[in-house]
Amino acid sequence: MMQHLKTGMLSILLGAVAMPAFAADPESCKVVRMAEPGWNDLAFTTGISLTLLKALGYEPQSSLLGIDVIYLSLKNKDLDVFLGYWDPAMVSYYKPYKDDGSVEDVVTNLKGAKYTFAVPVYVWEAGVKDFADLQKFPDQFEKKLYGIEPGSNQLMIDATKDPALGLAGWEVVESSEQGMLAEVQRHARDKAFIVFQGWAPHPMNTALDIRYLTGGDKFYGPDFGAATVSTQVRKGYLQECPNVAKLLSNLTFDIDFENKGMGYLMTDGLSPEDAAMKALVGEPQRLDAWLDGVSSFDGKPGRDVVKAKLFP
Repeated sequence: MMQHLKTGMLSILLGAVAMPAFAADPESCKVVRMAEPGWNDLAFTTGISLTLLKALGYEPQSSLLGIDVIYLSLKNKDLDVFLGYWDPAMVSYYKPYKDDGSVEDVVTNLKGAKYTFAVPVYVWEAGVKDFADLQKFPDQFEKKLYGIEPGSNQLMIDATKDPALGLAGWEVVESSEQGMLAEVQRHARDKAFIVFQGWAPHPMNTALDIRYLTGGDKFYGPDFGAATVSTQVRKGYLQECPNVAKLLSNLTFDIDFENKGMGYLMTDGLSPEDAAMKALVGEPQRLDAWLDGVSSFDGKPGRDVVKAKLFP
């Protein structure tokens, strides 16, 4: 009898040792709903997230939406995750959702970013070095400022309404990141004046000879719109899906890594997930930190599962 008891206890102990070290998320967490506004930096980082989540056995989805729609969708629980809160550029978008608690911060996923008005170097050398200089050259600029997707240019619009800048009657031309940069390249070929939304990380900083304008602290913050980028989720998501939450809290980037990844999108023409895979092949050591304490959806150690899936 004692021998049977010992044998039974040993089986239980061995079974406990064989159990996964991490608990899987509930079935309701398998589909992870994400969105990004069509910016290449966020397309790339979202592509990284999609790649990792799929390898872990989740079923992530990503939608292309305007910033205002993303926040409303998070509040209404139609989305789960957004990797692209630029602070301070998007403070006005986030504020009502921060105030009512419907959208929550997870982690600062990028430091050292910047975001403000930019001009080609020849425009800067002609005397446009500050926001206040724009009003001196209305004809050359055709009273136009070039932005990106509709819903993402509120700070530029706010600047046109500031009496001190003398931009009353100027038009903010909204299109897309790609459309804006195509206009910059077209103007540059003709040495024509253009002012546009510029930011880093982005390959525009190496592909184009541009300068950032001073004088935009009121709108974009100091140091040329020095910014951080954060990951955000809908209210309650971190508690409902703790394993995805752990991955999101680990998932941080740097300027050089994002510049490379965005180059794969813009220069090589890769899809976000293909760009993510190329970046991971180049720097697989990043998986160790990203997947620390993360499990696959079925409860296995995430680091081992992802490495086996991505690098068979």
